[in-house]
Parts: sequence; C-alpha cells; structure tokens
Amino acid sequence: MGVKMNRRTIVILGILLICIYFIVVTFFVITSSQNWLIIFEILTMVSGIYFIFFIIILPFSNNENKKIYKLMSIIFVTGLMFFTNIAHIFNLTVIKIIENGTFVPDYLQIGKIPSIVFSIEHFGWGIFLGLSFLFSSFGIENLNKNKPIKITLKICAGLCFIGYFGILLNENLWYIASVGYSFGVITICIEIILLEKIKNKE
Repeated sequence: MGVKMNRRTIVILGILLICIYFIVVTFFVITSSQNWLIIFEILTMVSGIYFIFFIIILPFSNNENKKIYKLMSIIFVTGLMFFTNIAHIFNLTVIKIIENGTFVPDYLQIGKIPSIVFSIEHFGWGIFLGLSFLFSSFGIENLNKNKPIKITLKICAGLCFIGYFGILLNENLWYIASVGYSFGVITICIEIILLEKIKNKE
C-alpha cells in the first residue's frame, strides 16, 4: 500500500509541478521580471531532482534481464539532475552579477546562443533525459497493460533527441524536446494512474 501511495503522490506532484512550470514561464514571458526568472531557475532545479523520483516509480519489470535498463535509466536521469543543477546554480550567480552592473559574456549565460552553460543545460534535458526515457521503456515488461507507458516513454525519448539535435538547425526546434518532458510526462502520469486501477481490479 505504501509503494502505491508513494507512486500516486509522485505522479500527482509531477502534474502539479509541470502546471506550475507553465504558469511561471508565462508570467516571465509577459513581465520579463528578474523575480520570475529566479523562480524559473529554482523550479527547473527542483524539476531535475523530481525526475529521479519519477523514473524510480515507473512500473519496471522484476525480471533480472531487464534490471540493467532500470539501472541505466536512473544513472542517466541522475546525470540530467547533475547537469541542470550546475547550469542553473551558475546562472543564478550570473543573474546577481549582472544586477550589480558587472558585464557577463553571452557564452556564460544560459539564455544565450552560443553558450557553454546553455549547452550543458540542453545536453542534460535532451540527451540524458532522452536516454533515461528510452532505457525505462526497455525496462518495463512487454504486457498489453504496459504498452501505453512504453510507447509514450519512447515518444518522449524521441522528442528529446529531436529537440537536442534540431537546435543545430534552428534554436526554436528545442521546444520539441520540452514537449517530451512536459506534456509527455503528464501523459505518462495519467497512464500510471490508469495502470494502477487496472492492477487493483486484477
């Protein structure tokens, strides 16, 4: 019962977190306020931590042959957390430096292209999270009731990869990746809730 409650709690937190993320981004775009930018930075770091729990509570198989996929997915999502937190902690520092009137070159700012910090951030969300989604799909048992989650995880992985490599052609293509780790994750959360209901009826 405890595991089910924890899974449901994490799923609901995920949906709320993504909804809050969209609200914060909307207010930042409308106001261009540094305060909303700081909230966005902190929220992104929290999201990086959240995704570790999200991956852990996925309905992985107990099959010994598939446990390696769970391990790999956790390793990659931990890499995402590491990269995004480094990038945003650095960027919070940059924000304060700029507020004090000190010049900071574009390559050290997360919202600029080209930027070292920008590259680190997108490598985490594009490649590492994409690989985590992909390995997670491999680690779930091939049962009919699991198919929706497995398919959505692979789609999310594909969107992350497309967004990451698409940015080489046009920076706006990055938003394809954000669809994967926002709307895609909400979809997976709903699928987990539905899966739990099916399991309870069995």
